[in-house]
Amino acid sequence: MRKKPSTTVIVLAALATSALHGTPPAAAQQSPPPAQSAPAQSQVVWTWDTVKNNFEIHNTTLLAGQLNIDELKAEEITAFLRPNPQFNLTVDGTQIAPSHGEWQPFAGTFESPGISQLFERRNKRHLRLEAAKQGTAIGRAQQADLDRTLLFNLRSAFIGVLNGKAVLKLAEDNLDYYDHVLKISRDRFQAGDIAQIDLDRLELQRVQYESDLQSALVNLRSTKINLLALLDDHRPIDSFDVDGPYDFSDQLAALDDYRKDALDARPDLRAAVLTVQQAQTNSKLAEANGSTDPTLGAWYTHNASTNNPDAINTLGVSVSIPLRVFDRNQGEKLRTKIDIKRSQQLREGAEIQVYSDVDTAYALVESNIALLKPYKRQYLDQAVRVRDTIFFSYQRGGASLLDFLNAESDYRTVQLSYVNLVGTYLTAAAQMNQAVGREVIP
Repeated sequence: MRKKPSTTVIVLAALATSALHGTPPAAAQQSPPPAQSAPAQSQVVWTWDTVKNNFEIHNTTLLAGQLNIDELKAEEITAFLRPNPQFNLTVDGTQIAPSHGEWQPFAGTFESPGISQLFERRNKRHLRLEAAKQGTAIGRAQQADLDRTLLFNLRSAFIGVLNGKAVLKLAEDNLDYYDHVLKISRDRFQAGDIAQIDLDRLELQRVQYESDLQSALVNLRSTKINLLALLDDHRPIDSFDVDGPYDFSDQLAALDDYRKDALDARPDLRAAVLTVQQAQTNSKLAEANGSTDPTLGAWYTHNASTNNPDAINTLGVSVSIPLRVFDRNQGEKLRTKIDIKRSQQLREGAEIQVYSDVDTAYALVESNIALLKPYKRQYLDQAVRVRDTIFFSYQRGGASLLDFLNAESDYRTVQLSYVNLVGTYLTAAAQMNQAVGREVIP
């Protein structure tokens, strides 16, 4: 037959209830829970801005993309080059065999150095330069789009570390609280208030808390490893940590505002627009390349064989114009016109994709906010209140052990769900920033 709870037990229960909202006394803990080793003095703590800057400085993919832009700028120089002048030297009239007993091999030799220059018509050089500059602009836009995609992956990994830290803190707090419950339960068992089987069930339940803690430790190390891999950093995992806000904001602008921002900021859409412009320039260049370019030449001749016996030194000029009997540029003209239509179709597809990305990200953020609001307004406080009330009632004999274990399980579920929902919201916010092309949700 169970004893009536003594005054000492009631006091202990009251102390336990008050300890739920603070740090339990050291004597109430069975043993210190396993936790991460103390950080070394050389440990660095990175914020999101620090991680982002290190990524943009050291990431090999971004660095390779920047070199591609440098190559495109070098092609602008090549595109604007003028055709080089041509120099030629003609030597003729040298006698190679005797004739009628006379052999004066160099008496009739004449030398004729000349120079010629191709003159490009219809603004070909400037059209080539314009197309090359547009190619460089496209390269920059594509590099910005690559940076946008990689930063989303990096931000997701950063949020993963923050989530891992929050889950680990929750697991440590739960284990600390449960150790305090076990201490009070052992005191009650010594006083004869609970049976051995109830104490055994409580102690066996601690395995779940230890498992949660170890899983949180492994998850945190895994997320740190993933973040270091993206940063191409080989430092030890325990030598760094990250810090940043881990909460949500229920402030969300209208969907149309995000759509307009995306049309202005998305680099892939900007690249598609520039590609249409480049295709139009290439079409103009194809038309210009179909025109004939004259080649002007001039030469000087010494000892010329002319009708004027006194014309020892002479000058000559020439004009060479290709005859467009066959227009060999018809295929290129047709190809560039088709390319304009293809680029316009791709631009329209890119715009549709922008709208789709923004709408999807907006729906995710909106859904997460709708889920998080009742947690912060109601569920978190309710979970604490129910657990505290059931525990206090259990200590006084008004609730069963099963009621207490269920209340504790519900509390853990609600707290863990809230922590993970915040992480999901932050990832959705990062996806919204990626969809818009710039940071619109901090």
